[in-house]
Amino acid sequence: MYEPVIAPEDLDRAAEMIIRDCADSVFSAVASYDFLWRANDGSGLVSGQNHDPAVRTRRQDREPDFRETGAFYVMSVAGFLAAQHRFFGRTGVVQVPELTAVDVDHLHDLALAGALAQLIESPHEVDVDAVITDFDGVHTDDSATVTEDGRESVRVSRADGLGVERLRSVGIPMLIVSKEINRVVQARAAKLGVEVRYGVEDKRQVVGDWLAARQLNGDRTAYLGNDINDLGPMALVGWPIAVADAHPEVRQAARLVLARPGGHGAVRELCDLVVEHRLRVATETVVAGLGASD
Repeated sequence: MYEPVIAPEDLDRAAEMIIRDCADSVFSAVASYDFLWRANDGSGLVSGQNHDPAVRTRRQDREPDFRETGAFYVMSVAGFLAAQHRFFGRTGVVQVPELTAVDVDHLHDLALAGALAQLIESPHEVDVDAVITDFDGVHTDDSATVTEDGRESVRVSRADGLGVERLRSVGIPMLIVSKEINRVVQARAAKLGVEVRYGVEDKRQVVGDWLAARQLNGDRTAYLGNDINDLGPMALVGWPIAVADAHPEVRQAARLVLARPGGHGAVRELCDLVVEHRLRVATETVVAGLGASD
């Protein structure tokens, strides 16, 4: 069983209950006002478990029961060693939002958790130290114009250029990785002023080498892709992101799916999310510092 969404503040509350000696063991739970029934035997007949069927109060008037989510268990070390199990002494609960309480036991649970992640996580929390993108289908709409002499041209969004400029202004490095060997990739990267690797067969290897060379943490890196050859590098980073019109498998693997499709401002959208988060954190730090100095 795996519970994929744990809020740090909820875990802190559980630890504080142990530290302050308010409880000996604590677990995460959601409040439940459900009327529970249990089968008595193989006859299919049931009996009420947490209520008197003859005296049915309204759900909103009931005292809640608590359902374990499996997200975390916090306990006194000495108590655990003595009891040899998780629930001993004074047991407390930290209530967590039901929206986040998804146990992943099967593939369909994972699909549900992925869908809920889009609702749970604020897109303004793209907190990364580096951005890596594919080219075709991300900076472009994945189409090309071919002239009679074989030259290709692609369509890009000018807005992307302003987004990359903003990204650079806050000191966040960017890399473009492309399988294409067309010089248009190199020309666009030069225009944007970012590093590029093109003619790449193994994107995962190139991305891993780039992160290692720059001593960057993959968990704090975003990779923006659109097709199945992006799945490898997406698995290396903490923020795998897909453009709006990405392949279904890429959308499924993404932590965030952008509102814009490739070639129509998707890169700008990601850059803005990263920059706005960085600026907001900087502003909050300054305000906190001013408050501390008063």
